[in-house]
Amino acid sequence: MNTLRPARPRRSCLAVPGSSEKMLKKAQGLPADQVFLDLEDSVAPIAKPPARANIIQALNHGDWSGKTRVVRINDADTKWAHEDVLTVVRGAGANLDCIMLPKVERVAHIHWLDVLLTQVERELALPDGGIGIEAQIEGPAGLSEIDAIAAATSRTETLIFGPGDFMAAMKMPALTIGVPGATGYDPFDTVLMTIAMTARKYGLQAIDGPFALIKDTEGYRASAERAAAYGYDGKWVLHPGQIDTANTVFAPSQDDYDKAELIIEAYAHHTSASGGGVGAAMLGDEMIDEASRKVALVTAERGRVLGMSRTTYFDPTA
Repeated sequence: MNTLRPARPRRSCLAVPGSSEKMLKKAQGLPADQVFLDLEDSVAPIAKPPARANIIQALNHGDWSGKTRVVRINDADTKWAHEDVLTVVRGAGANLDCIMLPKVERVAHIHWLDVLLTQVERELALPDGGIGIEAQIEGPAGLSEIDAIAAATSRTETLIFGPGDFMAAMKMPALTIGVPGATGYDPFDTVLMTIAMTARKYGLQAIDGPFALIKDTEGYRASAERAAAYGYDGKWVLHPGQIDTANTVFAPSQDDYDKAELIIEAYAHHTSASGGGVGAAMLGDEMIDEASRKVALVTAERGRVLGMSRTTYFDPTA
């Protein structure tokens, strides 16, 4: 498991085109947990070199307080990827948290990025391994090799589902990214579960990709809630209007956070000598045991990472 990378919150992951100086500036004041400055699909080929310069300027001189700073480079098989890494890391490596690598189709893509990052970090006297990797799974080849991809390097922090390219690769009859268009079943179910299971197996975060109907707030919420039900940590945001929804859906409510901490605290008491040393006990009308503690710990840890405060405490005399 990857236990060395920081557990950065990633409920809302805002995409910002590197070619837009206006958006690069605006994004700094938005309440997104993560901002990824894009050099790939949102930037035309002719605009990629100036976009690199825009991104370096924004990383070095912008105020990204409280945000994870990520740059999505072009995929490893393109002519731009190598220069993306060299230029961005040489220009702003000290102010960069992660590189997002799209269209990861084989483990060699991750190995290439890992080695190149190490070389540039050493060239610049930056800490070895300090820049993380986010791996975007966007096709059947990458999904079939996902275990090797997830385990390839301790740099990796997240696995990301890229629905647009995945839909195209699978020849799904749909025209809107993130919305398969089928009724009665969801063709993404198996993909979402596979990515989530692999992420948990290797101690990584799982992030869902975009929902392109930016004015469909209920559709975005439903898509986010689907990902949250699979245990995902967050979702991409294509428009500022989606940020609050993502932050809400991927965070515990105050009541759920309080209950989770109560279960953990109550179970610790009941399993102790002073609490009777029992393995199962009642908390109100609910029986709790070791499985209850493990389930509660998921919500409690998420709330702790987000800096939530408790409003209730366990009273063994009540």
